[in-house]
Amino acid sequence: MRARRSVRARRGGGRSGRCVAAAVATMLAAALAAPGGASPTASSPEVGGCPVFPPSSVWNRPVDRLPVAKDSTTLIRSIGLDDPLHAGFGSGLYDGQRIGIPYIVVSGTSTPMTTPRFEYAGESDAGPYPIPADVPIEGDPHPDGGDRHALIVDSDTCTLYELYDLRRGPTGWLAGSGAIWNMRSNALRPAGWTSADAAGLPILPGLARYDEVAAGAIDHALRFTAPRTRRAFIYPARHFASDSTDPALPPMGLRLRLKANFDIRDFPPQARVVLEALKRYGMILADNGSPWYVSGAPDPGWSNEELHSLDRVTGADFQVVDTTALRP
Repeated sequence: MRARRSVRARRGGGRSGRCVAAAVATMLAAALAAPGGASPTASSPEVGGCPVFPPSSVWNRPVDRLPVAKDSTTLIRSIGLDDPLHAGFGSGLYDGQRIGIPYIVVSGTSTPMTTPRFEYAGESDAGPYPIPADVPIEGDPHPDGGDRHALIVDSDTCTLYELYDLRRGPTGWLAGSGAIWNMRSNALRPAGWTSADAAGLPILPGLARYDEVAAGAIDHALRFTAPRTRRAFIYPARHFASDSTDPALPPMGLRLRLKANFDIRDFPPQARVVLEALKRYGMILADNGSPWYVSGAPDPGWSNEELHSLDRVTGADFQVVDTTALRP
């Protein structure tokens, strides 16, 4: 039987803010003043000197000129027309935990390789995985409950290792599921397979990262969650996490974008970069969780006060994209 799981709601970012450095704010303002905001993708985003999948990856392709899906209003209503957008990432701690999904870059030649024991072994890549002793786990420093994701980039081979519910057992590492990705390839999971994410997608390419925002642009789609989903998935997702066949509910892999006429000029710099990305590249439904929670990596450079301004955006400001043209 195919493994399915209902994932807990994401934790929100803390509301206490820290001011972004004046130099960074100036850089962001200059970048956003350029025609069209963020510059078009000339190459893939990079982490650890590795491409975060090829430029042709569905994550890295703009959707601002694609048509609106016919059932857009119905699907957005099911997620929440009046519910606010929320940054599920930030700086500092919230309820004693770092805010967001962390990742680490390692050298595979010098990192111990291990094969975790998986709960969903039938849909997990056996490995081994390069897991350092200090691997960051979602929810650190006290990752009790939650999804406990761990994302590891091997910069020697440009391989991405992602683990769900990672924890130490009495005889070694335990995990709910795991997936291994060639970061230079667009290969997908087998149809019906989960990954470290409910939708069978990689997590890293959908994270908002502070280094991107500090440089002035996020040139890829982001990852988000919805409270109820359908027992279905569309490209590029490979897995569902629901028993409901209600056509009004969104399938995993659904792609949305912020409406082109939504005015972002009054938002603070960090929020404007995120919103510009949501206009151009949109976001992909990847998991069950709180409505409109956008994923990102924790970083001390984030201003929680600026990110909190994203709450001024609601579901009614989005539209579902017809992604037929993106499918192979």
